[in-house]
Amino acid sequence: MKKEAAIATGVSILVVAGLVALAAPAVSAALPHLTSIAADAPSPSPTDVAASGAEGTDPTDLGDDYVQVGNGVSIPRNDPEGCDAPSWIHLGRMSASVNNDLIDRGPRDLAAGPVGVGDGGVVTTYTVEPGDSLYAIGDRFCIANPLSIADLNHTRVIQPGDVLLLRPDGSLPWIPYFSPPDAPGGYQQIPYQRAVEAMRIAAHADDLDAMRAIFRDDMAGLFPSAADAAVIAQALDAGDLRALRQMFA
Repeated sequence: MKKEAAIATGVSILVVAGLVALAAPAVSAALPHLTSIAADAPSPSPTDVAASGAEGTDPTDLGDDYVQVGNGVSIPRNDPEGCDAPSWIHLGRMSASVNNDLIDRGPRDLAAGPVGVGDGGVVTTYTVEPGDSLYAIGDRFCIANPLSIADLNHTRVIQPGDVLLLRPDGSLPWIPYFSPPDAPGGYQQIPYQRAVEAMRIAAHADDLDAMRAIFRDDMAGLFPSAADAAVIAQALDAGDLRALRQMFA
């Protein structure tokens, strides 16, 4: 696969290395990876980033070989190969979105699982099968930053049977996986990530009681911003499973 590129206003962002996760058996390989940075997003914690480029660069003036995918990011038009209009997963401060409707190019090696669709037949989810890889899933659906699928779904390693959210609803909140918004330097990520993962399991089981207990006992106090924690508390109080399933996809 060609090296991915993301060019934002005044900055070209190149991720030096990432980790692709395979399931059953689990295999990891270091491969190039890029991540978008929304205007209100914290720096992406799972990757090492090197920035370069001339100040004042216009991301819209890149020629026909690039396509804009939102939030000031432009990427190669034909990456994944054969994708004239690739999709990009944007992970923001408390939000997640995709720039366009996903294209299902059909089952293939390492990405032959079933697809979930929403209104109008729009692709929304993918169910992982043994041996699947994030890069193959990204290739199937023309997602140019496939490692972000794992981040979006609050997991480090995909497993057979996982129902992966591929097209989040941009009108609903999403909870960052690696650390909460405004986390200070030296923030202890592991307790937060464990609470997020526990909330994910309970959300997939539609277990509101378990989610309320996890939030009360393990998660609420881990948010530097009380307003961010209140977003979750309000959804729990209302029993809004649709919002909670996206928050903890």
